[in-house]
Amino acid sequence: MDARSANGAGTLPRKYFTSPKIFAAELRDILRKRWIYAGHVSHFEKPGSYLLYQVGQDNILILRDEENGIRAFHNVCRHRGTQLCEQSEGQLDGRIQCPYHGWTFGLNGSLLGAPNMRDCAGFDPNRYPLISVAVHVWNGLIFLNFSERAGSFEQAFAPISDRVARWQIFDLKSVRQITYEVQANWKLVFQNYSECYHCPKVHPALSKLTPYRASLNYLREGPFLGGPMQILGESMTMDGRSCAATLPYIEKEDQRLVYYYTIFPSIFLTLHPDYVMVHRCRPVSPDHTRITCEWLFHPEAITKPDFDPSSAIEFWDLTNRQDWHVCELSQRGISSSAYTPGPYSDLESLLAAFDREYLRAMHQTQREFALAD
Repeated sequence: MDARSANGAGTLPRKYFTSPKIFAAELRDILRKRWIYAGHVSHFEKPGSYLLYQVGQDNILILRDEENGIRAFHNVCRHRGTQLCEQSEGQLDGRIQCPYHGWTFGLNGSLLGAPNMRDCAGFDPNRYPLISVAVHVWNGLIFLNFSERAGSFEQAFAPISDRVARWQIFDLKSVRQITYEVQANWKLVFQNYSECYHCPKVHPALSKLTPYRASLNYLREGPFLGGPMQILGESMTMDGRSCAATLPYIEKEDQRLVYYYTIFPSIFLTLHPDYVMVHRCRPVSPDHTRITCEWLFHPEAITKPDFDPSSAIEFWDLTNRQDWHVCELSQRGISSSAYTPGPYSDLESLLAAFDREYLRAMHQTQREFALAD
């Protein structure tokens, strides 16, 4: 549907997928400086609802506060550093209490109580709130930023905001999550999502619903990449039929399209006529990526007696597992001493664009890339 070109670009050298030093630099220069996706607001139904999210060595406590806002804190007591919450998600009773010595914090992070500290000379509880992390809720999606110079979220996300607004993701509810442990570098997972050159070979069920060349790339450069693909049926499900009513603000021209967008460096958005799927991508090590896939539907659809999302979930669970398998095969091959960078096809133009954004984020010049071994 559109002309595209990789402009003669080739794949990244082996070290970008295998080196512990480069992975450490990615944590420092990318994951700790960019806005990263942590979860959907539908998981925080009332004040005290919380989730934990791991970024490198940092465990983050994300919660809904007493004023119904979303906050994020390092999950670390200000006394002796003990982790405050142990369970990956749960409900707090209006306070956060350390399991070691009982220091107690409010949902706004303030220190409410510190047993036996009142008589300590110079002790001021106002000096010991929980350490906060910048948080922004965009279309119901929660993003974190560890940088002291995070900058304007709205400005950073301006290229994609209007393109996803009509799905009104903030109104949707999560009906299922599946977490996958993929033995492959996170960049291979991003790149796999961004091309359908592999679809006829890897995804026979998907290829029946979307011709792999019937696509457009609306966003072709920078941290946001992607666009729509044609749907031959009604939606992306096992039988090609919708499993819910069309979302309220979807225009007629979008009712036979599925939109695929990557948001560097942590999220894939797949926007269907009847539901939204979100992949949260978390690098664990150079050859290990944890991916959580979540299916979001409109609340009115969920309440209908005949609501059954299983066809969509089964379809994408199958597709995900096919993708993760070839990503793991790629990781094994790239780790071989026989691997040398190969050329991208023009159908992989977004992969070349991803590499450019990645190298910019890593402060690598194109000349350094060309000379890398």
